[in-house]
Amino acid sequence: MSIVKTIADLETLYGTPKAPALRKVAHHLTPEYRKLIETSPFCAIATVGPEGADASPRGDRGQVVFELDDKTLAIPDRRGNDRIDTLRNIVADGRIALMFLTPGSTMVTRVNGQAEVSIAPELLTRFTVDGNAPRSVILIHIEEVYFQCARAVMRANLWDQAHWPDLSEAPTAGQILKAQTQGEVGGEAYDREWPARAAKTLW
Repeated sequence: MSIVKTIADLETLYGTPKAPALRKVAHHLTPEYRKLIETSPFCAIATVGPEGADASPRGDRGQVVFELDDKTLAIPDRRGNDRIDTLRNIVADGRIALMFLTPGSTMVTRVNGQAEVSIAPELLTRFTVDGNAPRSVILIHIEEVYFQCARAVMRANLWDQAHWPDLSEAPTAGQILKAQTQGEVGGEAYDREWPARAAKTLW
């Protein structure tokens, strides 16, 4: 098996990026990038810490990430599983990357920067939904923002339901938990109760 082990070999293999790939990068929110972020209800967050790398989904009603100023974004940390892998990494190592998706659009927006975890009362109040405040807010200090080539979303036919996979044989969360715990946790009861439980704890 042949493994590429040097940057020089990678650059020889892929060549030089074209001008649009380099010129699209901004170091603050431009009007165009601001609009893309405002239309996205979902993003993936990548962080790194002492235990390694982590990628975590974030979704919210309407807009998932909010502008504080043209160099700073905020993500209210909504209800989850309390593993806090992302927050642990941010406290240990502030490097962060975001990837935004907007349903129906092939445009992917990316942000790289440094993050902090804030519990400032004014931020918790600002991002309260249905009477539920987030326990913390992730602040992202932008270093780069740019759009990603649309080919990945186009190849995946991500928004075309006719191309969605058949999930009839896919495992449920309850089945996975049951297998992982030799039946101690999960099973049919977990799957049956989960939709109602999730609906009550979204925020």
